[in-house]
Amino acid sequence: MNLNQVTLTVKNMEEAVTFYKTLGFNQIVEDEHYCRFECPEGDSTFSLYLGDPDSQSNSVIYFEHEQLDAWVESLKSKGIQFVQEPTDKEYLWREAMLTDPSGNEIKLYWAGENRINPPWRVKA
Repeated sequence: MNLNQVTLTVKNMEEAVTFYKTLGFNQIVEDEHYCRFECPEGDSTFSLYLGDPDSQSNSVIYFEHEQLDAWVESLKSKGIQFVQEPTDKEYLWREAMLTDPSGNEIKLYWAGENRINPPWRVKA
């Protein structure tokens, strides 16, 4: 099984679409209440769904990139603000965090081999 699709609920579709395009994703479906993007690498997609603006329900989505620090600097030069700069984590990932206009957390990270095969991986 491979993760292929994630849907995030957003509060303002226009703001969200602009934000994700600025991050570098390619929009492939557009509707008033729904849109879908493809990642610039690989074949994964994710979508946005227009939800209730008063909802407190938010999601977290992770996007991996080998050149994390350079990616973060590139996004900052485009006006994207980060909640957390790239940081080495105890679980062996290097991770930065930001939020989209609807408050969904976005983790940009690089884990390399540790994403699938961390030292504490459960033996089958």
